[in-house]
Amino acid sequence: MPGDFGPQPHLDPEDWQEFRRESHRALDQMIDHLQGIREQPVWQPAPAAVLQKFESALPHEPGDLGAVVDQFNALIKPYSTGNLHPLFMGWVHGAGTPVGMVAEMLAAGLNANCGGRNHIGLAVERQIARWSAELFGFPERSSGLFVTGTSAANLLAMLVARNAAVDRVRERGLAQAPQLTAYASAEAHECLVRAAEIAGIGSHHLRLIPVDAEGAMRTERLADAIADDRRAGLQPFMVGGTAGTVNAGAFDDLDGLARLCRAEHLWFHVDGAFGALCALAPSLRHRLCGIERADSIAFDFHKWAHVPYDAGFLLVRDADAHRRTFSNPAAYLSRAPGGLAAGEVWPCDLGMDLSRGFRALKTWFTFQVFGADRIGACIEHTCRVARHLEALLIQSGLFEICAPVALNIVCFGLKTCGDGALNKQIVLDLHARGIAAPSTTVLGGRPVIRAAIVNHRTTEGDMEVFCEALCSAVRRVLAAQMNPPLPERGRVPMAS
Repeated sequence: MPGDFGPQPHLDPEDWQEFRRESHRALDQMIDHLQGIREQPVWQPAPAAVLQKFESALPHEPGDLGAVVDQFNALIKPYSTGNLHPLFMGWVHGAGTPVGMVAEMLAAGLNANCGGRNHIGLAVERQIARWSAELFGFPERSSGLFVTGTSAANLLAMLVARNAAVDRVRERGLAQAPQLTAYASAEAHECLVRAAEIAGIGSHHLRLIPVDAEGAMRTERLADAIADDRRAGLQPFMVGGTAGTVNAGAFDDLDGLARLCRAEHLWFHVDGAFGALCALAPSLRHRLCGIERADSIAFDFHKWAHVPYDAGFLLVRDADAHRRTFSNPAAYLSRAPGGLAAGEVWPCDLGMDLSRGFRALKTWFTFQVFGADRIGACIEHTCRVARHLEALLIQSGLFEICAPVALNIVCFGLKTCGDGALNKQIVLDLHARGIAAPSTTVLGGRPVIRAAIVNHRTTEGDMEVFCEALCSAVRRVLAAQMNPPLPERGRVPMAS
């Protein structure tokens, strides 16, 4: 018959009630997992049989949602990173919240592209930018943008600073300008090196300034480096201060850096991946003195604020400088006085992404439900837990503290450990048993154990469990050293 085109393919459920039942089951199972997280291993590797399941060919026929949820429960959920667990301390990972999980589900349901257009998602993101400006003492008209994380935010900040320093750099490139130089602490995150490479500055021209005994950039050495570069005919343009170094949580003298940058007419950026959120904690806010005079700040809501990954943010004082760096007059991005194409500034004018998820919603939910003060109290609590761990390690007599405990990161090692190899073995032992997940780093040329207390679930009692597990791991590692495993039957060890 005319107009009869047959069945139309679509991706909505054939049976909405069945879909509802399976969706509720999946949500309930995830809530059960979160509620019982202490009973789970901190981490466990996926067995070979599980990994083999992920080598299958592309599926062409439909599958059953319930069966796929069961596969998730069996093959994926048990082998995740582990950062939900209170004894995950390896890296500065946020632990998330059940509230954030619900918000992420709602955002996925809306499936909004927050690159532009006239819809409510952009208003939510602008509200987060205003909240961030209020938090850090920036002007209300400052510009903000959600990105994947601080690595991306640091890169965008460097591009904004580069655009402000070199006339028409977007059109003409860097060839017509003197060689630009940027500056950061020797303890700064390596993503700043990558940012310098991607921005065309070159990693050789990112000067890594020595630090003092506390791990902070030595401001007088920075001033010397800037003067040396100017005498050599180079063009200093940016200083990247650090609020919370990745190794030990040290803070640069942000107030001193702000004064120096103003005197030298340099862009002052702060990498505050997690430490910038000390602004939420009254007892820690003083560490950020001077951040209110920065030109830009990069930080992650998905770390100490526990918004689900990913939710990085860039805040820029000069909104016009931010927009000039990225805006594009392409016809498909043109604005209209009304309708869905209305709006003067879209997020795609402030960064590189046209397709962007609704990251702002889970951040909005987190602050609306918990409030800034409660999040700040959790931040202060993790620092108290870190100090408790420091005291327990000292009392044990087995370990020494290897860096000042400035915040929530405790770096320590086994006494008389020589080259630090035993520290690595202790960490591997804990990981393999699923008991705790610290990491290792290198301080003074020696591997040390690093415990980053970020999780809002972690308590002082967890640190006592951790210390007991450490002592047991030491005994096992030393016993293995004294009694190495015998060679396999029939094989003779090779001479070294």
